[in-house]
Amino acid sequence: MKTRARFGVTFRMLAVLVVLGVVAFPLYWMFVTALTGDEALFSGTPQFLPDLSRIGVFADALAQGDVLRWLLNSFIVATGTMVVAIAFGIPLAYALSRFSFAGKFLVALALFFTQMLPEALLVVPLFAIFRETGLLNSLLGLILADAAFVLPVVALILMGAFNGIPREVDEAARVDGARPAGVLFRILVPLITPAIAAGAVIAFFTAWNEYVFAVTFIYDKELQPASVGVAGYIGEQDTSIQTIMAVALIFTLPAVAFYLFAQKYVVAGMTAGAVKG
Repeated sequence: MKTRARFGVTFRMLAVLVVLGVVAFPLYWMFVTALTGDEALFSGTPQFLPDLSRIGVFADALAQGDVLRWLLNSFIVATGTMVVAIAFGIPLAYALSRFSFAGKFLVALALFFTQMLPEALLVVPLFAIFRETGLLNSLLGLILADAAFVLPVVALILMGAFNGIPREVDEAARVDGARPAGVLFRILVPLITPAIAAGAVIAFFTAWNEYVFAVTFIYDKELQPASVGVAGYIGEQDTSIQTIMAVALIFTLPAVAFYLFAQKYVVAGMTAGAVKG
């Protein structure tokens, strides 16, 4: 019996290590590539160990471009998108979960189908709207575009969390004199905090990695997010792969750190709507 238990523990540990290796390998490969010289890089023989004598490529990458400014712009856009998506997603999800109205099913279905639309399909109409409203070439416009794109996902996650709370909780709060807004923000919202955290993380990452809207709506280099700035290193005749990998790794690390900080809330939020009662 003990032998079987030890085998089970060992198997699970190996499985975790394999999955961790698969997930972390792209980051490691970016690091190794950034520290590999041109001759070794194009030799045809993969270099699996970094050449630490070339560690200065990261300092050179920071010195050559506006990497820090791009990261700040990405942080502003991602945080703004997260706030807007959560602010609108909570009342939308609450209405879909708790109220009955004509076309409710179609509204929920429409939210689902919006995720099947490619961003490229929305660029032209959004560009026309932003041009008329003065939102072109502004971080606010990019925040609104990203928030509108990710809002259906956030609303569906929160709706599942609201559905997991018995309606008796609402009724008990109303018997005690709470108004609908009080029931939502004082009773229900604290109960779905993990789902809100999950929606916030998804919104943050969507805006952090978004490229199509950013490259279309932002034409001032000082307002470019990092996703567009990294792509700017690709030249027509000369492209430094090491520099691109170094900047891409710098761009990736803040998002990874944010995910490691919030991952326990993401897991809890994803399963919040799966158990009812």
